[in-house]
Amino acid sequence: MRVCFYTLGCKVNLNETEALEQLFERSGFTVVPDGEPADVYIVNSCTVTNFGDQKSRKWLRQAKRKNPGAVTVLTGCYPQAFPEAAAQLMEADLVCGNTDRRAILDNVQKLLAGHDRIVAIQPHVRGESFEEMPVDRFETHTRAFIKVEDGCNRQCAYCIIPKARGPVRSRSESSILAELGQLAAAGYREVVLSAISLPSYGTDTGTNLYELIEHCAQVEGIDRIRLGSLDPDMLTDEGIRRLAAVDKLCPQFHLSLQSGCDSTLRRMRRPYTTAQYLDIVRRIRQAYAGRRVSFTTDCICGFPGETEADFEASCAFLEEVGFLRVHVFPYSRREGTPAFSFPDQIHEREKQRRSRAMHLRAEEVSLRVLADLEGTEDEVLLETPVSATVFTGYTRLYVPVSVSAPGCASGDIVRVRLGRFDGARVSAAFLEKKT
Repeated sequence: MRVCFYTLGCKVNLNETEALEQLFERSGFTVVPDGEPADVYIVNSCTVTNFGDQKSRKWLRQAKRKNPGAVTVLTGCYPQAFPEAAAQLMEADLVCGNTDRRAILDNVQKLLAGHDRIVAIQPHVRGESFEEMPVDRFETHTRAFIKVEDGCNRQCAYCIIPKARGPVRSRSESSILAELGQLAAAGYREVVLSAISLPSYGTDTGTNLYELIEHCAQVEGIDRIRLGSLDPDMLTDEGIRRLAAVDKLCPQFHLSLQSGCDSTLRRMRRPYTTAQYLDIVRRIRQAYAGRRVSFTTDCICGFPGETEADFEASCAFLEEVGFLRVHVFPYSRREGTPAFSFPDQIHEREKQRRSRAMHLRAEEVSLRVLADLEGTEDEVLLETPVSATVFTGYTRLYVPVSVSAPGCASGDIVRVRLGRFDGARVSAAFLEKKT
């Protein structure tokens, strides 16, 4: 039997799809890439925007049209957040959400045996535990992604994720470290800790993210630890000091922003101000005491009520922080969130215009940051081979580079001297391979 997966959304979704692929493979299925004929088609959906829902529906309809006899599955955040709408998508033979993922295999086998259509969306409940879905390899990555937490307890005005993902549930540290040891033994040298609300790790179990990172750094074979998105207001002074003391932690911090304007942040119901955000940036830089750190973030354009002056303030804030990279996107009006009904909705064309303008401003900031790094040294995890000796990869600061490293292979870590940015990557000079 052949199974095809289609994944939308965040790194957590990608991690969960990897786990599902391996679950199906252990049961005798062959995973095939999108576009090839299959007996089972599974879309792991994202519902952050309406466009994600549309993509999921379109992919399932195409799969059913091309392969009428195949079993089709809709899982993930879309059916979890909007169970009634998802249940009505008749192109899906199985509709299920983000709970009890392991049951997907059993239900698919029932459908292959002739069972009628199945809708199995279980609501999130208080006290539910983290669902273990271990991953022992990553087919298309040289770095490993480990999901350590699920759920979010915040209620931002624009976000459907708490409804789709439920309350905070932390994975046990022993399980994380066991999986990390297996991945290190398989040759992975960098791990990315991924989560829905990473700083919330341990708040439900009596531990914390800082302790987890310290223990992950003790796993033999792991040379680099990278973090997913962090809410700035959840970082403490003690925590920042502990992070800076972990040599294996890549000093790149993705601090969630969403807007660089205080009035917009208030309407978004984000629990910090721009001054508080800047203070966290300052404290992180201070904790690293002369060592270089980089910052990346996300920013929304065109949130309801955002004036031209608000937009300009947000752009100016990006310049003030000096982000290496900013993911800019227009506000997507999401049914089921408070902001859906807010007054002063911004026209789609204006949101797109602001997004393009902010992207250009963010690119200018990035160019200045990269220019300041020219001539400095850093380590690169070699990833995609361009030729027999040339590889692309990322530094500890998450600078994209291209480097000629004779005698090296994907997955190796090498020391380089950074050169100029060519519009896509920084050209780096190979210095030595890290043993």
